[in-house]
Amino acid sequence: MDDKIKFEIEFPIHASPQLLYQYISTPSGLSEWFSDNVNSRGELFTFIWDDSEEQAKLLSKKSGERVKFRWLNDEDDTTSYFEIRIQVDEITKDVSLMITDFAEDDEVDESKMLWENQISSLKQVLGSA
Repeated sequence: MDDKIKFEIEFPIHASPQLLYQYISTPSGLSEWFSDNVNSRGELFTFIWDDSEEQAKLLSKKSGERVKFRWLNDEDDTTSYFEIRIQVDEITKDVSLMITDFAEDDEVDESKMLWENQISSLKQVLGSA
C-alpha cells in the first residue's frame, strides 16, 4: 500500500478559542458542521452523513487546543490521522484552525477542498463567514 501524504491547511477564523474548541471536540459541536450527526462512546466517535457512517478513534485531545482522530476503516494504515488544532497568534491574537490530514497522492486536492467546505460550514455556524 502506498503511504498517504500528510498535508496541513490553515483557516483564519473569527471566534474565541474556547468557543471553537466546543465545536471541534464534542459530538454536538461536530454535528453542527463536520457531519450530519455524531455519536461518541468514550474514545470512539461515529460520524454520520446521509446514509453512510464512519468511525474514528479519538487519539488525543488537549483542552482548548486540539483534537486528533484516526479513521477506523484505515486499519492497515496506523500512521495517518486527522488533527484539528486551534492556533492563536501571540502578537495579533488572530485565531486560526490548523488542519493536519493524510490522503492518497491523487486525492490531496480533493481532501483539501473537502476541508475548505467543512470549515466554510463551521464559519457559517459561528457567524464568522
